[in-house]
Amino acid sequence: MEPALQLRELASSIRRGDRVALAKGITLVENDSASAPKLLEQMGTPGRAFVVGITGPPGTGKSSLVDRLIEAYRKKGLRVGVIAVDPSSPLTGGALLGDRIRMAGHAGDKGVFIRSMASRGWSGGLSRATSQAIRLMDAAGFDLILLETVGIGQSDIEVVGVSHAVLVVLMPGLGDDIQVSKAGLMEVGDVYVVNKADIEGADLMVVNLLSLFRGTPRSPPVLKASALSGEGIDKLQDAVERIRSPFLAGSPELRLKSIRGMIIETARGAAMKKLAVVSESRAEKLANQVMGGKTTIERAAARLKV
Repeated sequence: MEPALQLRELASSIRRGDRVALAKGITLVENDSASAPKLLEQMGTPGRAFVVGITGPPGTGKSSLVDRLIEAYRKKGLRVGVIAVDPSSPLTGGALLGDRIRMAGHAGDKGVFIRSMASRGWSGGLSRATSQAIRLMDAAGFDLILLETVGIGQSDIEVVGVSHAVLVVLMPGLGDDIQVSKAGLMEVGDVYVVNKADIEGADLMVVNLLSLFRGTPRSPPVLKASALSGEGIDKLQDAVERIRSPFLAGSPELRLKSIRGMIIETARGAAMKKLAVVSESRAEKLANQVMGGKTTIERAAARLKV
């Protein structure tokens, strides 16, 4: 555990925007250090930075789109933090860092802070420490935080809980168009982006997406974009700004939504941690009872105290 004085100094440095201190703080929460809760308590109330979740199936070009958004917002003078949740290495459990490599062009920009985080088996396209990392970046004074998920499918959409706005990135040729009408991603997006607009079928996909929302209470923007050429990035930024405007004006709704999501994610993480350290001997005993026909898996799971 970090000494109390050292921890206060670290917290103070993070609040001043010190990038080295921020990196160290994120490492503490990602490694579930005993000092992490005390550090987070010194960060103040979250909700100053606007958090944009970028999600969608793998291969749709989310990282390249994030790269374009970084560029666009830096031109406006905003400080941009990026949390890119990568798949975990099956050998080390660490992030594969593919996203950070694609955003390497911003490495020398002191107004940009990019952190790759390993999902470490956490469902929902996020990492267990995602909400804590957001809180640290928020306290460090970033105006905008772009949160890119690992690349998820139609379920596991926790990104919506901790974000103020969610961009769902799709592309032509994903397969059967019926897929896009399923519950999950099509219910959580504030903006839908058909990336790789130069690929055949982009216009048709936009039409199909618009038809899904016709006659429903929701009418989110559906845009075409190309991260490769930059086409449509200005319209995408405009769509995000329309959501961000009431946030900047002090409307509490989006802030409350994100804080509520962080509370849920933090509680869920604590429960998962407890489950991970459940006595192996108790699980073994219950497994023997199930195998012997004395109980069922459902009843055994209920008896496995967390």
